Amino acid sequence: MAGTIVVERTLRIAATPEDLQRRLADLPGWVDWSPWEGLDSALDRDYAGEPGTVGSSYAWSGNRKAGAGRMQVTAVDPDGVGIALDFTKPFRSSNRIRFVLTPEGDGTRVTWRMESPKTFLSRVFSIEKLVGKDFEKGLRQLKQVVEG
Repeated sequence: MAGTIVVERTLRIAATPEDLQRRLADLPGWVDWSPWEGLDSALDRDYAGEPGTVGSSYAWSGNRKAGAGRMQVTAVDPDGVGIALDFTKPFRSSNRIRFVLTPEGDGTRVTWRMESPKTFLSRVFSIEKLVGKDFEKGLRQLKQVVEG
């Protein structure tokens, strides 16, 4: 089944693109704002590489809600941060994440974008609705952490 599903959410945050870039590329720091924190209190986490740099990674394994997978930073540039996101449980999926950082007044417009291949599961479940809500929650939590 060919094709790609794109899920994208945007929120303005009162911070510089550089500040947000550092926070988004720092995978251990995601525990402060990730919409998936709290799904499994016994989540097994493994970080590798220098946090905030290309090649750094985060692997997790948890209960049914948390699943298992790996994220790796693929790009840290003036326009944002790229991440390869691979799930292994509850299903296998390889996705590309891009946080686009656009200066806007005294803040930054943050766009969280995911490209995922169309699969049988994506036809059964609305990836847009499921992941879109998580992205909205994550951006709100990121804004709260950054802005205090």
